[in-house]
Amino acid sequence: MKLSTKELILCSIFAAIVAILSQISIPLPFTTVPLTMQILAVAVTGLILGSKLSTISVLIYLLLGCIGIPVFAQFSGGVGILFGPTGGYLLGLPLMVYIIGLAKDKSSSTIIIFLSLIAGLIIVYITGTLMFALITGNTIHQSILYCVAPFVLVDFIKLILAYIVGSTVSKRVSSTLIYNEN
Repeated sequence: MKLSTKELILCSIFAAIVAILSQISIPLPFTTVPLTMQILAVAVTGLILGSKLSTISVLIYLLLGCIGIPVFAQFSGGVGILFGPTGGYLLGLPLMVYIIGLAKDKSSSTIIIFLSLIAGLIIVYITGTLMFALITGNTIHQSILYCVAPFVLVDFIKLILAYIVGSTVSKRVSSTLIYNEN
């Protein structure tokens, strides 16, 4: 897969946006999963760049974190984060952004695109909850109570905001961005 200079720059910019918004983080006393703007950033990335470039952007973000650059929530980094209690949430992000980007590439239907946002979030919840349960020894039920239930409403609001931002930006710069060239 050969990327143009423009595509490489877009991927880098959006990887940086995800890294920056991941730092808007509020630790919660009842769980090791912080409240961040990462989901918002990843969803917007998928809606603007489409499946190919958004997936590359998120993989760049994860790679930067893996090599120790503190791009993950609360300025953390290192491969250990991916194998810690919250690593499953990070590992679900490439699939989330791919699904959102694919819906954006293939459809202009608000319903389909919003359903892709919800499906992507559910994937992140599943991968994150399963890994949290595995690492901490909690049951799936306990893990859902700690890691999903407190975030559902806020994450749904983030998806609405992501749709508004992503759709607006896409419409305004669609002639400049090349997100449909997959």
